[in-house]
Amino acid sequence: MDLTEEQWTVVSAILPADRVRPDRRGRPWTDRRTVLNGVLWILRTGAPWKDLPPRYGAYQTVHRRFQQWVRSGVLEQVLLAVAQDLKDRSGLDLRECFIDGTFVPAKKGGAASGRPSAEKALKSWQLRTAMVFLSPFAQRVLPRLK
Repeated sequence: MDLTEEQWTVVSAILPADRVRPDRRGRPWTDRRTVLNGVLWILRTGAPWKDLPPRYGAYQTVHRRFQQWVRSGVLEQVLLAVAQDLKDRSGLDLRECFIDGTFVPAKKGGAASGRPSAEKALKSWQLRTAMVFLSPFAQRVLPRLK
């Protein structure tokens, strides 16, 4: 699911223009919309960068632009703009937000016997979901929407 035309209209003004050398030499930059769709695909699926489908371009390019946008604060502005657009169109109601929690009874022997290996803990969907809400972006963005 890629960005719609309406969503792209909201976001395109925020993303910085591609840099072009004064002498016009060099390889042209990958389309910003394609790169942003690739970033959103990675964030939505939680897949490794190497698993990015080829329709979004080289994963190295998408990852590099993602890092640039995070460092410069562009991605935070994009998140705010999209969230505000959803809120304006009544597609986002913050009064009905919740986080799903899963409760598992403790195994006999306590935490030592029930602790998952480090590899399994990093791949769990619960950890990824929690990391979204604990991330610096969410902490700065969500209070502004209330």
